[in-house]
Amino acid sequence: MNLDISDLPDLGPLELEMMQVVWASGPIIAEDVRVQLKDRLKESTVRTVLSRLEDKGYLTHTSVGRTYLYAGAETRAKVAARGAKRIVDWICQGSVEELLTGMVDAGLVTAKNVEMLKAKTAAKTV
Repeated sequence: MNLDISDLPDLGPLELEMMQVVWASGPIIAEDVRVQLKDRLKESTVRTVLSRLEDKGYLTHTSVGRTYLYAGAETRAKVAARGAKRIVDWICQGSVEELLTGMVDAGLVTAKNVEMLKAKTAAKTV
């Protein structure tokens, strides 16, 4: 699905935690989300937050009988890329190079990461 997620609302801490579960597990039912969150929340709370995430555009669902099977509307990598774009546009005034240089300086990007990115970008241009 190619959803324009550039204007998705921010996630709260619990919403992000649930999205991490969905992204890691693939399509998942509410009860399994609750179990993976160590049964900290009532099932009704989990369903409410999943519904909110769907309303915000982060999740989709399919119905299997009366059960909803939730999945990410986009991959974690695509959502992260949109977040990085927000940072580039907002803080770095559109300069991807400035963001990447800062990430290298902070030790977040290594030579190994750069080589992997070179290979990935080379494959995309073919």
